[in-house]
Amino acid sequence: MSEFSYFQTRGWIEVVVGSMYSGKTEELIRRVRRAQFAKLQVQVFKPVIDNRYRAKEVTSHNQNTVDAMPLNNIEEIWDHLNPKTRVVGIDEGQFFSAEIVNIVQDLADRGLRVIIAGLDTDWKGQPFEPMPTLMAIAENVTKQHAVCMRCGAPASRTQKIAGGNSQIEVGATESYEARCREHFVPRVDSRHEDKSEQMTEANP
Repeated sequence: MSEFSYFQTRGWIEVVVGSMYSGKTEELIRRVRRAQFAKLQVQVFKPVIDNRYRAKEVTSHNQNTVDAMPLNNIEEIWDHLNPKTRVVGIDEGQFFSAEIVNIVQDLADRGLRVIIAGLDTDWKGQPFEPMPTLMAIAENVTKQHAVCMRCGAPASRTQKIAGGNSQIEVGATESYEARCREHFVPRVDSRHEDKSEQMTEANP
């Protein structure tokens, strides 16, 4: 992965995408901490809907954390932005409205480094806006891969295994798995069905 210079005077946008459990938030935290080590003023934001771990922290599945401000909507970022901030981190970008595109463009035009992490596809395997648009306007895009929970191959898709049919349903291991192309299905694939299929295959 290549990163832009911390001492570059112009702003830019970095996007980190991938399936669930691919290390997107982990990578966001790593970049934020590097900026802090460089003694740059950093602020991190997250959607208030993401309350899986801690309300005022961005937390990876490995339980690494960084302080974050929860937002009801992306427009609230202007109410909390410190004039001295040089780096802005945004986690779970797919949960914000399309207005995030204009806002991060504005931040970059003001000279800020903006790092956004999020899912590039939803549990049906479809592009998960606004992340694809953010990828298109970014100077730097990193696609992370997880490990398929069925076969161990590189995984690029998020498999829903419980819940309803809504595009947005916040969850973790109880609701989602990482899958490769071969084992991904664009529907809710419950654990009960998986176990039944495996038992049928084992006992023809």
